[in-house]
Amino acid sequence: MRMHRHYTSEEIQFVKRNIRGRSYIEMTKLFNKRFRLRITLKQMETLIYKHGILNGIGSYKPGHIPWSKGKKIGHHTSKYSNFKPIGSECIVKNGSKEYIKVKISHCTWKSKHAVIWEKENGKVPKGHVVIFADGNNRNFDLYNLLLVSRAELGIMNHLKLISNHKDLTKAGKIVADLRLLMKERKTKNRGTRAKQRKAI
Repeated sequence: MRMHRHYTSEEIQFVKRNIRGRSYIEMTKLFNKRFRLRITLKQMETLIYKHGILNGIGSYKPGHIPWSKGKKIGHHTSKYSNFKPIGSECIVKNGSKEYIKVKISHCTWKSKHAVIWEKENGKVPKGHVVIFADGNNRNFDLYNLLLVSRAELGIMNHLKLISNHKDLTKAGKIVADLRLLMKERKTKNRGTRAKQRKAI
C-alpha cells in the first residue's frame, strides 16, 4: 500500500474521537477494522501529525520528572525518544520556565506552541521565534501566539515590554519595531554623512 493516501473527513473525525488514551498501534488496528483498510502504523502516525491530533498518552502531569530531564531535545535527541510515538508530549525545563514539546518525527521534538503556530501560518522564519503574548506558556490559543524577531525580543526583554496582557505585549512589539527602525535610520544617516564628508 502507498505510504501517502487521502483520508475522508469521516476517517479523520473517527481518529479524533477515538485516539484519546490509545496507543498508535491500537488506533491503527481500530481504524483498519472500522473502515476495512490495511494502513500501516507509519501511515497512522503521519495522519495524526498532519492533523495535529494528540492521544495524551505521552503527556506528563506537573510535578512528574520527565524522561527528557537533563537530555538535549532536538534533531539529535536521546535514543530514548525513539520509544515515544509521534504526537507524544513532554515537559522540558528552560531556565526557570517549563515548556511542552511535541514529538513530530522519529527523532525530532518541537515546542508545542511553535507547532500550533506553524500549522496555521507556515514555517517560523529564520531569526524569529513564537512567544506567548500573555506570558502564560500553557495558553495555546492561536491569538496568544506572537511571532517576533530575535532583535525585537531582545528589546522587549530589555525594556520589559512583555506583559501578562497579550494586547500590551503586542503593543510592546510595535515599540520594539519603532526602536529598530529608528536605529536603522540613524545608522543609514551616519553612513550618508560619512560619504558626504569624503566627497568634500
